[in-house]
Amino acid sequence: MKPATPPKAICCSHGKTVDSSTFTGRGYHGAGGRPKAPSPARRPPGRGACRCGNIGGVTSAPFRLSPDVAAALARRAPVVALESTVVTHGLPRPQNLELARRLEAVVREEGAVPATVGILGGEVRVGLTDADLDRLAGGGADKASTWNLAALVAAKRDAGTTVATTLYAAHRAGIKVFATGGIGGVHDTPFDESADLGALAAHRVLTVCAGPKSILDARATVERLETLGVPVVGYRSRSLAGFVVRETDVALPAGVETPAEAAAVLLAQEALDLPAGVVLSNPVSVGLETGDFAAYLERARAGARSQGVTGRDTTPYLLAKLAELSGGATMTVNLRLLEENARLAAHVARAYQHAAAEPAT
Repeated sequence: MKPATPPKAICCSHGKTVDSSTFTGRGYHGAGGRPKAPSPARRPPGRGACRCGNIGGVTSAPFRLSPDVAAALARRAPVVALESTVVTHGLPRPQNLELARRLEAVVREEGAVPATVGILGGEVRVGLTDADLDRLAGGGADKASTWNLAALVAAKRDAGTTVATTLYAAHRAGIKVFATGGIGGVHDTPFDESADLGALAAHRVLTVCAGPKSILDARATVERLETLGVPVVGYRSRSLAGFVVRETDVALPAGVETPAEAAAVLLAQEALDLPAGVVLSNPVSVGLETGDFAAYLERARAGARSQGVTGRDTTPYLLAKLAELSGGATMTVNLRLLEENARLAAHVARAYQHAAAEPAT
């Protein structure tokens, strides 16, 4: 028996078909996507080289789709992107690897194809093998956001992908739905803003999450998303999800009750040609009591101040301290919401593909 031939995709620069499991250039819009990019003559020489090799410059980009993901995109099957910092920085081994496998299994159980994103040897991979996951879970991997992605790729490093980088990869691959735990956002004191917010504004992907991480300023984060033109929609709730706390006191102007209604928001965003993605706020089924969490957070912040923890080290320090102070309760809730978000994302991805396949009326 001959080995399966990788699905073909359209190179937007020249209209030629290429192997969709490995491609280059900014013109790719997912397997079978429509050529929308400018003609080759309008592209800067030496940049954005495509798989055809007809433009000067780099002829192979560090970006690859797994055969499963490429095939799913080619046949318009529902695909859900998953991030990998939960593997590299979220849990100790072997729990991190077990969680990654569980989240992929949940997506499959609900009729979608999982596409975990990670950086292996400087290559952005959309869809990881079990060996890839095991490698990332082994320790020593970096954390890749969009601000340091190029440096990590150039150095051929291994890295887990944040919300920002996973959104970039999902959008480039043509994946419409992404599941994560909580998004980054705005820290009030000292002020800090996550690159996740810019990525949510730049990549038209629906992100299923349990709101901003609980250590953030939820109200300021929503206001910043509004400024960036990112719709935040509540799922069966008109209050912003509070990550490990079920809900915050931040009211949301829009809400949906079904996966189909959530998919319709993304479809409308596309029809209007609005560039931003959509945040679907999904409250965890059972969270911590607000008062208990507030007490843990105050003690964790006091510890950060006393130890001089600032900048990008703030979030991992606070999350680890919260897990310690709560006796592991925050971690238990975090695992619950990750699974619930992956499940909902699969339902939304299925609803999106069903609606997108219907003829226009």
